[in-house]
Amino acid sequence: MSAIRMQFLLVAGLILVGIWLTGFNNVHWFLYVPVAALAFAGITGICPGYIILQKLGFKAPVIGNKL
Repeated sequence: MSAIRMQFLLVAGLILVGIWLTGFNNVHWFLYVPVAALAFAGITGICPGYIILQKLGFKAPVIGNKL
């Protein structure tokens, strides 16, 4: 497992712990969206947020020593 996938899972877990400490009945449904997206990205390696931002016109980072 890569470090970025583990980071996605850890962040999803931290948000989920925050939801649990607040109470599942008191939290707005929208707070579950980042948890689901990050868990999906951590498990599959496909980041939905990254794909959406690329479709909106943001460029992917350049990897390497290209000048």
